[in-house]
Amino acid sequence: MNNRIYLYILVMAAVTYFIRVLPLTLIRQEIKMTFIRSFLYYVPYVTLSVMTFPAILTATKSIWSGIAALLAAAILAYKEKSLFQVSLAACMVVFVMEFFL
Repeated sequence: MNNRIYLYILVMAAVTYFIRVLPLTLIRQEIKMTFIRSFLYYVPYVTLSVMTFPAILTATKSIWSGIAALLAAAILAYKEKSLFQVSLAACMVVFVMEFFL
């Protein structure tokens, strides 16, 4: 088992490296297709959302307080409140929900 760990690390490093190097070597000119440009534009946001969403729901004792905080934060963000107000409201919702649950 100890010898295989180095193989696993090597494969992981190679895959990570090739994912980053292949686009640089294969695509030489500017991408003009609007679909691909918009897809590449939103990839970082989707990746961040996919990593953050489960953490929001599981960071509290109860999943219901996480859901309530997520909804409160989404509503305030939609109303274009500041980041400080959104995060403070989400923390307060979690505090109140955990106090009563």
